[in-house]
Amino acid sequence: MDVQADTDFLEFHDLPAEIVLAVLARAGELAQAWRARRMPRSLSGKRIAFIVDDGGWRNTTAFDLGIQAMGGFCIDAPVSLGGREAIADLAGYLDNWFDMIVIRTRELAGLRELAANAKAPVINARTRSNHPCETLGDLAYISSRRGGIERLKIAGVAPDANILRSWVEASISLPIEVVQVFPQRWHIREPALVNRNFRVSENMRELEDADVILTDSWPGGAEESALADYRISAAILDDCRADAIFIPCPPVMRGQEVTADAMLHSVCQSTPAKAFLLHAQNALMEWIAGRPDITA
Repeated sequence: MDVQADTDFLEFHDLPAEIVLAVLARAGELAQAWRARRMPRSLSGKRIAFIVDDGGWRNTTAFDLGIQAMGGFCIDAPVSLGGREAIADLAGYLDNWFDMIVIRTRELAGLRELAANAKAPVINARTRSNHPCETLGDLAYISSRRGGIERLKIAGVAPDANILRSWVEASISLPIEVVQVFPQRWHIREPALVNRNFRVSENMRELEDADVILTDSWPGGAEESALADYRISAAILDDCRADAIFIPCPPVMRGQEVTADAMLHSVCQSTPAKAFLLHAQNALMEWIAGRPDITA
């Protein structure tokens, strides 16, 4: 198989910063190619297993479409991790036929076990613990707008969940600052994620000088009174930088983490940012497939 060794993408900081930056730059090029309907056939002949062991449609649709647009074979494999078959056995059977495995599943531990036993590179399309492709896509969009990502301040108005965790993973390896702005009860405390580029706060004024503002769904069962002060409104965005980028993570619940007028604010970039899921995931697969000009 013409793929690079040791190229699993399970957690964001699996990739060194120089590779991430090259992938982000390539995503911008692929965005232009997509708009011109002149996609390179970078995955021509590649056989890619596509496993959706959990819900969701945006990044899974983007993977399927991107693989086909770049000439690969995207095969829906009806596999479930943690069922009757041992994960090590599943890895061997998948290796018989596939050059790459893209999987959206519930548990990161199961994904790690699959990657440890598979020869084919494994891409994490989402777990309940993290969502590195979502962060990669958002960073590709931000980079295309800003001309880079160095020294960005990212304010995440979000609980300890998979979206914010992947941003914190990114802060381990990238020159960005991530600040979680949320009530203390839902702060990230996991030692493996704590690093010098990440801090927590309960002060919404952290948003005023942020380059990027993110939201995620409120925690299930949380009382509105505990979170109402952390709802993003147009009035809050008016007090932020005029060139800030606001990316609420879908599915967006108006009346909870955002107000309806926030979604109409000039800094809200949810729709164009999520378009870059396709381009970033395509660039990642190109690199894994061994594109020579995406190198460390």
